[in-house]
This record gives sequence, C-alpha cells and structure tokens, in this order.
Amino acid sequence: MKVPLTGEKKIKKLTRLGKISINKKHPFSKALNGFQVSPRMQELMVYAGQLDSYERCNEVISEFINIEVSVAQVYRLTDAYGKAAEQGEVNNKVCTLTPVKKEEVLYAQADGSMLLTREEGWKEVKVGRVFKSSDCLHAEQKAGRISHSHYVAHLGNSKDFTHQMEEVVALYARSATQLIFVTDGAIWLKHWIEDAFPKAVSILDYYHVCEHLHQFSSTYFSDKASEKQWVNEQKGLLLQSEVLRVIQNIEQLAGNTKEAQQLIAYYQSNKERMDYKRYQEIGCGLIGSGAIESAHRTVVQKRMKQSGQRWSIPGAQHMLHLRVIRKNLQWHKIIQLAKHGFTSAA
Repeated sequence: MKVPLTGEKKIKKLTRLGKISINKKHPFSKALNGFQVSPRMQELMVYAGQLDSYERCNEVISEFINIEVSVAQVYRLTDAYGKAAEQGEVNNKVCTLTPVKKEEVLYAQADGSMLLTREEGWKEVKVGRVFKSSDCLHAEQKAGRISHSHYVAHLGNSKDFTHQMEEVVALYARSATQLIFVTDGAIWLKHWIEDAFPKAVSILDYYHVCEHLHQFSSTYFSDKASEKQWVNEQKGLLLQSEVLRVIQNIEQLAGNTKEAQQLIAYYQSNKERMDYKRYQEIGCGLIGSGAIESAHRTVVQKRMKQSGQRWSIPGAQHMLHLRVIRKNLQWHKIIQLAKHGFTSAA
C-alpha cells in the first residue's frame, strides 16, 4: 500500500520537481488587479506591507512561506490596494462595534500628529477613535484598556476629517444614552463639536489641563517642594470642578505675569468643559485623551514614522486606509478585493 506524502515530505517532493510551466490561458496566469501574483499571495503581501516596512515584510514572507518577493512589488501592491480603499472599493464606514445599548455612553476622541511628507514637509495626520463605555476595561492593579474601537485617519484638511468622523459617530450615537467627546484644547475641535454635536458633552483632557498648570508653575516657583504642593492642591480642586477657585489662586499667586494671564485665559475659555467631578460619574468616568494618543501610536507612528521614512501625500493616505481597515477588523474586505479584483487596476 502506497502511503500519500504529507507535510514536510510533500514539500520536499514538490521542490525536487523544479519549475512548473502554466499555460497563459490558465486562470493562474491572469493578471488580477494588474499583478501576475495569485490572489492569496497579493493579500499576504499587502497585509505584510501595511504591517511593517517593505524591507522587513519581504524578510517575513520569505521566512514563513519560503518565497522571495520583490520589495518594490510589495510596495506597488500595498499602494494599489490602499488606493482602491480610498476610491470607495472598500467601505470602512460600516459598524465595527457591537450594537450600543440604551444605558451605554458613546465616547469619541480626535487629535492630530505630524507626519513627514515629500511634498510639504511635516503635515498633520488627524486620527479619530470612537468606542463604548462598556468596552473600557479596568482590571485591578493594571492599566485600563479599550477592547474595541472604530478608527478614522486622514492626512489633510479638518473639513474632510470631521465629515468622516460625523459619519462614524452617526452609526452609533442614536442608540447611546450620551455622546461624550474628550479632546485637547485645539480650537478647531472645540468649534466642530459645538456646531456638529451641540447636545454632546465636551470634555477638555484633564491631563492636558494639568500640563498647562505645570508649565506655568515652573516659571514662578524656584523651590520644587513648594511648587509640587501648590500644583497638587490645584489638581485636587480641578477634580472637584473648582476651576474658578483655581483661577483665583493663580491670580493671587502671580496675576500680573504674562504666564499667569495666558493660563487664566485658557481656563476661562474652557471652563464649561472642565466639570471633572460630574464627568467621573458618567459612563466609565473618562476624563483623559490617552485613548487617542494610543491610537496615533498604533495606527500611524508604528508603521509610518520609522527611521528615515518620508511619504508622498497620496501614498501616506493609501497606507492610512489599510492601517485603519485592519484596526477596524475589516481585513476581510481586502481579502475580497484580492479574490475578485477591483476596477482601478494598478
């Protein structure tokens, strides 16, 4: 009885066969999406290309499946699929979160960070993150984490970004008990929230507020122990929603200085967003924007701010689409493109 070859023995047997020629009329010879690469291999190369630098992904593919690929080909495939996503071939404006329950709070955060481009130098990438209060997990003696989120990323003007954010928020906000935004002091974010979501709670990031406080105190105090005591007292008052008392204390301490006046003006213009005692009693008590800072690291910086990298503006946006699709757990849509192709051939 002849036992069929399996596993490593089968691979060695096939390897000894050498090169295999395929008729040009065979489906394997079809240039899917403009590439003489099989659908599965296209999907693997694109996944690797958005995960790490093109040089490293070539190394990973070779190590895992013993096939050498061109770094340039990985780039071309990755960029082509990212472009297809941008042109609407992949719709990432569908729900990725589980349905929002009536008693749940919906959180939305947005912020910008800089990316080095070839055309314009450093250019701002805007990232948004939407998640539910029930997805905020706080294990005892461990840092909190968010189990599921819906992400948005855009390299360009704020109008296009906020339009995308409004579409995503609209997917979930209708079912939520309350919509809460947690952002830093960027004026464009504040005005957008006021105009687009007038009924939402808008929170100024508590840690951003404290950072401004530290910047002021460092210019006034020469004794570090006194500075620490004074700052801690103000932080405690801020957590009790006593922002007006903090403003009075700043005025009494150094009201005539430029630094004090700037901090007072900042707190005055944002005091309606600094009711931290109340904010800690709704939803999961979130008062900081750490979630969006984490999103910048995982969506943008980990892949797109490696040593020596400079991006074309179109290429950066194509990569952002792929990064967001993966983070939104929608990679099956890329697999569908690899199986059936897309209209805009590379």
